Amino acid sequence: MDSLDIQEVMRARQGDREAFTRLMRQLETPMYAVAKQIVQRDEDCADAMQETVFIAYKSMYTLREPAYFRTWIIRILINECRRLLKQRNKQVPLTDLSDKPSPSPEEDDGLELREAIDSLELPMRLVVVLHYIQDLPIKEVAKTLEISEGTVKSRLYRAREKLLRWMAKSRGVESQYESR
Repeated sequence: MDSLDIQEVMRARQGDREAFTRLMRQLETPMYAVAKQIVQRDEDCADAMQETVFIAYKSMYTLREPAYFRTWIIRILINECRRLLKQRNKQVPLTDLSDKPSPSPEEDDGLELREAIDSLELPMRLVVVLHYIQDLPIKEVAKTLEISEGTVKSRLYRAREKLLRWMAKSRGVESQYESR
């Protein structure tokens, strides 16, 4: 189970607040990355993460398998993000008009990839983030999203095709996927 200690999860499940806090600190960065991909606004990420921690703490006793603590937390987070998106109910977000310096060429490639991932529909974006960015195996992604492994694989395949097309188009390169 990644770097999370099963004994720490067991202590948290038995009511040890410090153990729960340590676990949440370990998962803070991955949780933020997942939330950011779904809700995209920092304030919504913070809200979703806060609510996730609250829900997880209240229902820690319902966790059946300590080895899947990370999966359980991410599933709660995804549900909270979806709830926030429904609340937002198609409101048009105001864009950030702050003056930002131009990115360096190395940063530009990262921004381009981030923009490409952001352009994916939510189901594909989630599997890409969980599998490639959070390094979850396909089996864990399927369990987290409550879908079959075959569905995860097909979404990853379609996402890779779309990302390749998007990257080729943004760079003005003909792609073998253009005809699809």
